[in-house]
Amino acid sequence: MSVFTLDNVSYSYDGTTNVLDSLSWGFEAGKLYGIVGRSGAGKTTLLSLMAGLTNPSAGRVMFDGTDLATMDRYRYRSHDVGVIFQSFNLLPYLSAVENVELSMYASGKHIQNSRLRAMALLHQVGLDETKAKRRVLKLSGGEQQRVAIARAIGYDPKVVLADEPTGNLDLGTQQDIIDTLTVLAASGRCVVVVTHSPEVAKCMDSVYELKVQSVKRHNR
Repeated sequence: MSVFTLDNVSYSYDGTTNVLDSLSWGFEAGKLYGIVGRSGAGKTTLLSLMAGLTNPSAGRVMFDGTDLATMDRYRYRSHDVGVIFQSFNLLPYLSAVENVELSMYASGKHIQNSRLRAMALLHQVGLDETKAKRRVLKLSGGEQQRVAIARAIGYDPKVVLADEPTGNLDLGTQQDIIDTLTVLAASGRCVVVVTHSPEVAKCMDSVYELKVQSVKRHNR
């Protein structure tokens, strides 16, 4: 059963030309999805719709059978979906573990031993205690991306949305990040990755290709 459904979704910036046109897709828990397409095809716009940051011009974005338009979207974004940004969007003068703890606090969920949980998540994504306590400004790009992943799952969301999570990384670090996202999907989450990389797309369980006025899907 799909945890996330796009029901005939279209989106237009100007009210006349659709960037996204009549998309009807399903996303299941426990799977890793890729969204590919040329620049300007609407990949990031689609992720914004799924994150509840933007409303579709037509159609419905459904989470667990409920239209996002009828939900408290602040609560949705802080409880049910975690977003990983290409630019990380970390607070630079806080430590890695403080960034993760802050996302837990902002969610409003009661999380016992938040420091221990944050440290465990950072260890899960490959950061040791020394780096976890280091300010993120002192971490490499790949390490900051790991912090961003840990922050996105700190409050245990059902869906993880990642916008070009490997775009600024070298090939070795890129594979490490994809391996981490694969583990997240295997743990029962629905993970959706926007990417321009053919190498990353090959690692997905299922790939949607976005084109202006056209959509194709390929299954592995």
